[in-house]
Amino acid sequence: MSELTQTDLVYSSRSLKLWNVLVNWLDFLYQLFLKILRAVAHLPLLSTSSSSSSSKALADGFKPLPVTELPEISAKSTVTVKIDSARRSSDEGQVRSIPRLTVVLDVDETLVSAYESSSLTSTIRTQAIEAGLKWFEIDCISSTKVYNGEPKINHVTVFERPGLHQFLEKLSQFANLIVFTAGLEDYARPLVDRIDTKHVLNDRLYRPCTVSTQYGDHVKDLSSASKNMCRTVIVDNNPYSFLLQPLNGIPCVPFSAQQPNDTQLLDVILPLLKQLSEEEDVRPALYDRFHMPEWFEKQGIPRSCWTSSSSPSQVPDESR
Repeated sequence: MSELTQTDLVYSSRSLKLWNVLVNWLDFLYQLFLKILRAVAHLPLLSTSSSSSSSKALADGFKPLPVTELPEISAKSTVTVKIDSARRSSDEGQVRSIPRLTVVLDVDETLVSAYESSSLTSTIRTQAIEAGLKWFEIDCISSTKVYNGEPKINHVTVFERPGLHQFLEKLSQFANLIVFTAGLEDYARPLVDRIDTKHVLNDRLYRPCTVSTQYGDHVKDLSSASKNMCRTVIVDNNPYSFLLQPLNGIPCVPFSAQQPNDTQLLDVILPLLKQLSEEEDVRPALYDRFHMPEWFEKQGIPRSCWTSSSSPSQVPDESR
């Protein structure tokens, strides 16, 4: 019995040492994981999905889809977009009266970049501020979550995309502006209040206005914003947001606090929207530029997903 007891003690000692080694390794991996989390501080508070752009996309300027390349379209392609003949002017020389353009704008990573303040590293904050990015902090009070018996408060740091206020002011001169975010109103409303200093926004739509599809949740059905798809455009860094109306979307480069030299709003998006404001139907021009239906098909999303919510005049005609 004494030999068994000594053997048990030997194995017990070895097991204890192995256990201590294992615990030390787990602690090391945990600390490493925490460092990685601190390094990647950005938390998209207002949207449910986030996309990152490559350095090449930023260097080349506006890219319709910075992550996934669009399928190549042959120069001999005969694909066209049909337009209702009733919408064309019978007299080409006659001055046409067309409805005012409606521009639907995403918020996070399109107009601003929002971070949970506790997760924002001092390095990112300092570099962004020193680079000249405009920023502000807000307290978002939840109407559904409670902490210690009180409504939960989230402290949020927001960096504005360069040229934001000038962009909104100039855009409002020729278009109706609607903010459409997949974020909850508790988070998004105080943020939008801060960026709409001149009250140029005509409407605001939040997560309850989005819809769910088999290809993604919180999809922005543009029929909630406008009944005239000929004169409606959405600007969003996430193409899946407008998969129901792909011919009305402008996929923009995502914005973060680490892009202080971004010039997309004034140099790229505003001129494009100004051009579209003069089009009787924005969809042919957007199709010629982005070919979004083909891109969605490449991602495995069939045309039936979006044609069901579109009129026949929006569908590219491949038979011609």
